[in-house]
Amino acid sequence: MTVARSQLVDVSVTRYYHCISRCVRRAFLCGEGFEHRKQWIEDRLQTLSGCFAVSVCGFAVMDNHLHVLVRLDADAVKAWSAEDVARRWTTAYPPKSAAGEEIEVSQAWIDQQVKDEPRVAVLRARLASLGWFMKALKEPLARMANKEDDCKGTFWESRYKSIAILDEEALLATCAYIDLNPLAAGLATTPETSPHTSVAQRVQHAQAKGELEALKAAASGSVAGSRAAGDVEEDFWLCPVEDRRRLGGLREGLLEGFSLGSYLLLIDYTSRLCRQGKARVSREVASILERLGSSAEVWGQRIQKLLGKSRLLGSYFSTDRARLRELARQRGVHHLDNLVSATA
Repeated sequence: MTVARSQLVDVSVTRYYHCISRCVRRAFLCGEGFEHRKQWIEDRLQTLSGCFAVSVCGFAVMDNHLHVLVRLDADAVKAWSAEDVARRWTTAYPPKSAAGEEIEVSQAWIDQQVKDEPRVAVLRARLASLGWFMKALKEPLARMANKEDDCKGTFWESRYKSIAILDEEALLATCAYIDLNPLAAGLATTPETSPHTSVAQRVQHAQAKGELEALKAAASGSVAGSRAAGDVEEDFWLCPVEDRRRLGGLREGLLEGFSLGSYLLLIDYTSRLCRQGKARVSREVASILERLGSSAEVWGQRIQKLLGKSRLLGSYFSTDRARLRELARQRGVHHLDNLVSATA
């Protein structure tokens, strides 16, 4: 027995989903002279992250496909006022006249929209929907590409694949897999130079704030360095790696007590596995993997399996076999299609 797709996006199970969209026929519609379209996608992701109750945790824009790791923040949308909803929707979808010209969004125009309570309720639900987020990401870009090519037709494959991420190690492995996609494809030599990835954006942001040295110190276990670099992603559009709310941070991050410096250290170690097939396990990397309940051997095998797949088959990703069994029991199925073999 299998689980219907409509059941997979369930915030009671997980809030994290790895979404994959491919260009039609797997054609290199964002490569081979059309690399500028990757920036279109990156810019659109940043815009939508400020509109939807969906946090962008990671991304990689490839020549013929797109990876996005998102977190669904369904509770956030409930706190938005009707005006918030209207303004967010018009940012994602600027209103146009019957002639196709953009309408100026004045306060009077917003006030008129707010009066339509049923419409506001519909938009509020859409702004919390993963399906609508992916639709708002892909459709405008397809139209832009078709206009540039002076053609009609499908740009993306009709459906996107979503993989539910069920535990911390699976979440970090997914982040690493996404950020290392260009490196694995031979498009980059180091993670921080990987074009159109979240890891490159994080490094550039930290560099612009003058915090790279503090991040290195934090990754090495320096308490002072950790404090200095702690808020480096507070004003960044991507979801912060570290969840610092207990320390006074205002934004929810991916993992509590896991710094951006630690993530960059883990990515650097993992990238060496991809390039060289082996890497020295430093004390800092070993402590990171130990905290996850993993080891260098298990982590390396898992990442190599992920990067070695031509297509990711499976609708769930968990490193905990007991978690999968329990979720299968709750869903009334014999088993769940896990992305990579789970540990005992």
